[in-house]
Amino acid sequence: MTTEKPQTNVMGKAIAGHFYAVGVGPGAPDLLTLRAVNLIQSADIIITPRSAHTEVSLARQIIEPYLQNQEIIEPAYPMERNLDKTLQAWGQVAEMIAERSQNGQSIVQATLGDPLFYSTSCYLLEQLRPRLPEGRIHIVPGISAMQTVAALSGEGLTLQEDRLMLMTAHDLNEVEKALTCCETLVLYKCGKKIGDLATLLERHGLANQAFLVCYAEQEGKQFITQDLRAAADGKPGYLATAIIHVGRRGWK
Repeated sequence: MTTEKPQTNVMGKAIAGHFYAVGVGPGAPDLLTLRAVNLIQSADIIITPRSAHTEVSLARQIIEPYLQNQEIIEPAYPMERNLDKTLQAWGQVAEMIAERSQNGQSIVQATLGDPLFYSTSCYLLEQLRPRLPEGRIHIVPGISAMQTVAALSGEGLTLQEDRLMLMTAHDLNEVEKALTCCETLVLYKCGKKIGDLATLLERHGLANQAFLVCYAEQEGKQFITQDLRAAADGKPGYLATAIIHVGRRGWK
């Protein structure tokens, strides 16, 4: 792999032959950064991944107001906890991107939230690095679910010496351990674990310290509650994020 000096452009316009992993935020089109909008509008190709279990790309819905005449590619990726299948799927996308880049086209992958927070971009970037010069790969940060949910709650995530932890809710044994070593715990992908999570928090006296948002900033779908027990009955969706305020550490 060769290395070239990264090119910059103060207006954020996509450069021929370059790839951009662009965070498009949680759901509302007006939460994109100016750089993200400029890149989307100026790129030759827009990649908007979707789950193999759905016909709709949420990333494409978010950026729809900014699309012009770009070529849109919607690769379907497996929503399975299978690393081999996942890497194979993104390897195929990386091959396509490398070919288009060599042909002088600029490519943007639009990804929910931020490209480096539990994102499909992480898999794609891993597959792209052996295929593209380092200077042709760019990452554009986006507003994450953690930031969005914190803003909706109106509560500070950290203060003074507080420790913040971010993890998924898949393994509640690990979640329980985390409660003992941080003041604020953020849990991604907790929709299927809400009932068990409510029981765990009740056991630790934290039942009233959680704030849950499902489908944050997605018009007509957003759901907010501090009652996890009641939320479990409503079967919240996959895109569910919880903030648990364990306590305050203060200055030592």
